[in-house]
Amino acid sequence: MQAMQTVTVGNITIGPGQPLVIIAGPCVAESADLCLRIGQAVRDRCAELGLSFIFKASFDKANRSSITSRRGPGLDEGLVILGRVGTELGVPVTTDVHAPEQAASVAGAVDLLQVPAFLCRQTDLLVAVAATGKPVNVKKGQFMSPAEMKNVVQKLREGRLTDGGSSVENVILTERGTFFGYHRLVNDFVGVGDMMDLSCPVCFDVTHSTQQPGGGVDGKSSGGRPDRAPMLARCAVAAGVQALFIETHPSPSEALSDAATMLPLDQALDMLGELSRLHRAVSTLSK
Repeated sequence: MQAMQTVTVGNITIGPGQPLVIIAGPCVAESADLCLRIGQAVRDRCAELGLSFIFKASFDKANRSSITSRRGPGLDEGLVILGRVGTELGVPVTTDVHAPEQAASVAGAVDLLQVPAFLCRQTDLLVAVAATGKPVNVKKGQFMSPAEMKNVVQKLREGRLTDGGSSVENVILTERGTFFGYHRLVNDFVGVGDMMDLSCPVCFDVTHSTQQPGGGVDGKSSGGRPDRAPMLARCAVAAGVQALFIETHPSPSEALSDAATMLPLDQALDMLGELSRLHRAVSTLSK
């Protein structure tokens, strides 16, 4: 087993012995005002608690249950919004990349590229994001075992594009649940440990792990159990993850995407205090 590497994203470091990293924001970059409001609130709370913060929002939600679902502002407008957040709040920013041709443009605007769970095996996408030289966070597919993520890491670290390109060492893996029967995800904390053995910092997706795929009341959207998010977050911090991914919104029921799983902003801010104390306790015990 190799020693876990640290990953640098903007001005923060993710890995052993480092502050717990919070990757948080709304599911979709609905507007600059909303993103700035949420980003500032989480940034200030993290600073108060000694946590590191990376802002997250998506410019496009290409993986939606229904063709009529709203997807976001699109690449150009979305990257402008994300750029404003990074500049005005002074924090690193991340967003997801859905196609190889988006990688270079997105890398020019954000500090961390995110590969969505359903796309984590797409070789062309992985080598394209690696070629940008930016750190990459890959979400484990709901259909994959933790052990299979070693192949994803290998593609990022050794892959080459046919026209040149490069590989990347700064890789983060995110656990977001695994399919179990119908309309249910489960989290395997033994598997979280297995992903840590791949020498990459591991992030736990607190809110998407509560998702009930296809379980919305109309059958055209996903349901969720956000009431279970704090419990899962505590379990993940106790297990020793290096980062948490949290989608949050002032009024989740009015959100354009993931309304069933996002945490209300005030609840997310309160939860961070408890998680900070738990992380300090775990860090002390592991010394």
